[in-house]
Amino acid sequence: MTKLKVALPALILALFSVSTAQAQVTLDISKITCEQLISWSITDPRNIAYWISGYYNGKRDSTIIDPQSFKDHADKVTDYCRGNRTRTVMQAVETVLGPAR
Repeated sequence: MTKLKVALPALILALFSVSTAQAQVTLDISKITCEQLISWSITDPRNIAYWISGYYNGKRDSTIIDPQSFKDHADKVTDYCRGNRTRTVMQAVETVLGPAR
């Protein structure tokens, strides 16, 4: 019983002190294909849409976001991607929404 009183707190301390290892992943957004976007094979498509929105708004020096327009644009790009799976998402955005200025 005495060993258990010593071992249990040590085990609990060890479990809480173990750090979880996380893989560092980087993505080149310009290489993500429409297939990868619509199949969720890279990440949640909303994450990609947020990044692309920020990228294009940055190119346009715009700090404004219209949530409804954002959703409409994301839906248009996704619809385009369903029929053009080999295109990149960046190509889809420029085809559907026009090039960045």
